[in-house]
Parts: sequence; structure tokens; C-alpha cells
Amino acid sequence: MRTLLLITDDVQRGQRLARDLTARGTCHVHDLYEDRLPAPGFDVIVSDLETISSDAIIRLRRALAQVRTDGQPYLFLVHGNAARAEAQARILGASATAGVQQVLTALDQLRGSPIPLSARATAAEARQFFRGALFSGGTITPTVADAGTDLVVRAVGESGIYDWVRAVQQFDDATHQHCLIVAALAAAFSGALGLRSADRHRLTRAALLHDVGKIHVPIEILNKPERLTHSEMAVMQTHAVRGHAMLVGVGFDDEVLGAVRSHHEMLDGSGYPDALKGREIPDFVRLVTVCDVYGALIERRSYRPPLAGGQAYGILQGMIGQLDDDLTRAFRPIAAAFDPSV
Repeated sequence: MRTLLLITDDVQRGQRLARDLTARGTCHVHDLYEDRLPAPGFDVIVSDLETISSDAIIRLRRALAQVRTDGQPYLFLVHGNAARAEAQARILGASATAGVQQVLTALDQLRGSPIPLSARATAAEARQFFRGALFSGGTITPTVADAGTDLVVRAVGESGIYDWVRAVQQFDDATHQHCLIVAALAAAFSGALGLRSADRHRLTRAALLHDVGKIHVPIEILNKPERLTHSEMAVMQTHAVRGHAMLVGVGFDDEVLGAVRSHHEMLDGSGYPDALKGREIPDFVRLVTVCDVYGALIERRSYRPPLAGGQAYGILQGMIGQLDDDLTRAFRPIAAAFDPSV
């Protein structure tokens, strides 16, 4: 979860504002007139000064000098005299200014800032686990899968879906990147749906494992910098059946096995490997498929850049008859984490 420091000249007003800011991260409110400052380490700093006096600016400058690091995003909230506030913001080195009503939009626009250390560290841990436990060629057991699932759930809870996915997007290996992103989307989506803890864990585990069969696909096909030929696509599509075969008989439940085999099935029967149709595709599989499609769209691929969140969600909405309409609509809050305009 991102951490925000709100420096305010009115603590009560700041606390009301902080309740809105929690939609973008954990918010710490600091009284401008309190001499003791919190330790540095926040991801974003926001100043909320209604009275721009000389004393207030001196105190704010002193606070920023102690808690702001190089390149750290700093948002200056504007009250009243906009021209004066803009001038002071420039002097203080603010990254951006905004009125109080636009604060969430302004914070979202600052999200191109450096990825928080906590997200980068957990993503590195997940990548190491993925390579050593899931793509090493050894037997994958439920115990091994649970360790990876717990890691993803913890990452999403601590870093937030947006920042952790941004960290994973830096991976140069598309398969590792994709599985970890889809698992994170599943963890967040299941939470938005209000599923029970056990069901959330099972869905995230299925998403983490859904492409494990790609270990059997030649690397020159997996990482080809252009679109695949018809014959190459046929080889790629074997990953669903081969992943399912890897997990049969070692303790995985039918829902997880079904998601690994059937996550490319479409409601209109156009998917693979079994051309399942309509009610033949369980709800559990449909959940994984929505996360899988969206994850693929927002990822960088060798043949195209990542799509913006709103554009990716628009494609989901356009897959009428292939994806579950109700689940696509329910996915909107997750897509909004990547593009507030969704």
C-alpha cells in the first residue's frame, strides 16, 4: 500500500481529507505547527495550507527539507488565492498543484513516480520464488503453490495492486510477469467480490498456476518478438493441457485443475482446448479468465507496449458473448486502480 504524508495547518480539516486519501494509500496527518516531524520514507507528500503566511511557508519549507527525498512526488493543495498558491508551490518545488476537490485525480497523475521500495522488494521475492519453485521443472505440490499464493496475497495487501503490478511489469521474462500479475489481479478481484478467505486463496492460487504448462513451450516461441504463426500458436496452445497434466494427481482440487486447463475457454465456444460453451465453463474458471485477459492487455509484450488501464477495460467490455458480462462489470474497480477514468 502506498504511504502518504499530509502536512496541514488545520488538523481537523486534514483528518477529514485523509479519509478521502486512504483510497490511494495509508495517510499520516502531520500538524504543520508540531515541531517533531515523522521519519522520511513516504511515497507521496501532500501539503494542505489554507493560510499562506510567512511563518507557514518557513515551517513547510523546513518540514520538506527533512522528510522529502530527491524526486519524491509532492502535491501542493490550493486554497483561495490560486495565483499566490501557484507561485509558492513553484518556490517549494512542488511536483503539481490541485484544488481539494481534485486531489485524488492529481495523486493518480503523480503515480508515474518511482515504485515504492516495498513493492520492488516483494516483487523480487516473488520472482525468485516463481523461478525456483514453479518453473524449475520440479514437481509442483499444493504446499509449494500455497507459499507462492501467500506471497502474492501479502504483496497486494502491503503494496497495493497498482504499485506491485508496476514492479512486476519491470520483469524481462513475460511468463513470470504474466502469472504474477494475473495472480495479483485475482487476489484483488476476489476481495472486491467479497469472497471468503479460503475462496480468495484458491482463486489466487489457480491464477498463479494457470500458465505453468508454458514450461513445455520452446523459449523461442514464448519470447518471439513478433506475433506467432499459425503453427507456433498451435504449440503455444498446448500449455493449457500440459499444465493440467502436471498438476493432476498431486493433491490439487478440481477447481484449480479446471482453471489451469480451461482458462482460455470462451462462452461462445471459440476457446481452447475443449471448445467449452456457456454453462460448461464454471464460474471459477470465468473469474480467472477475466483476470488473465486483462493482465495480458496491460503487460508489455515483445511486439507491443502495455495498454492503458481504460483501454484494456474497454476491450474486456467489447468481448460480449465471450467473457461473463456480470464479472466484467464487477471487475471495474480493479481496472480503476490502473486508470481512474474507468
